[in-house]
Amino acid sequence: MITVVIASQLRHDRLDYLTAMHASLTRQSVPWEAVIALDGASPDRLPAPLAQDPRVRTLALPRAVGAACARNLALNLVRTPYMNWADDDDTFPDHAMSTRLNVLQTTDAGWCAGWSEDLHPDGSTVLWRCSTPPGRHAAGDVWTYWQKPSETIPIGPTTILARTDLVRAAPMGGLVQGEDYCASLGVTTLAPGVLLPVPVYRYRKHAGQLTKSASYDQLEAAAREHAWQYGRHLRAVLRTAAEAAA
Repeated sequence: MITVVIASQLRHDRLDYLTAMHASLTRQSVPWEAVIALDGASPDRLPAPLAQDPRVRTLALPRAVGAACARNLALNLVRTPYMNWADDDDTFPDHAMSTRLNVLQTTDAGWCAGWSEDLHPDGSTVLWRCSTPPGRHAAGDVWTYWQKPSETIPIGPTTILARTDLVRAAPMGGLVQGEDYCASLGVTTLAPGVLLPVPVYRYRKHAGQLTKSASYDQLEAAAREHAWQYGRHLRAVLRTAAEAAA
């Protein structure tokens, strides 16, 4: 029913995290697959639990192309009706897939999301509530909870389980960071959805994460501005088209 798409360079310091991500998938109660886009990394370095799991497929790219491109190319391998983006250093709570899949199968929602938890090195978690309130949202409404680019993004991209056709229509943006902001705004602008007031994703905090890199802050403002403008104009164009059709 669900494919989880992950991009990874199989860095040595993240292999244990990737194994933990896979372990969290094995605890899900609904059928799933995973597609691992190997961003310039050799398949020989894939941890044994993933390499031996028939539910895990790999896309070996001949050179590093960056997370956005790797994830988009991995979309070509998705063959399930629903999909979820994920990072190689995070995990899913045990109920994450079933809770959201039930909403998608029993309503006309195109996507279902939830809150996330920051996972700290000592194993403790801190809940992160996005600015979008829980409940049902019409197509395009999520962007309205992002008042300006410098504020917190309105929804966690990796908390979104969505119809695969929507994700194909709104893939990762062409950015070196913040590309998932564009993906989440695209999906939530194209279709109505539901935000559940429960954590469905665990975002690992560690020294090797992208947000700790020296260049992150230098690019983040521009990435947020681009994503914010993308959401704004996509919403406006679609609303104008709907009004014209009416």
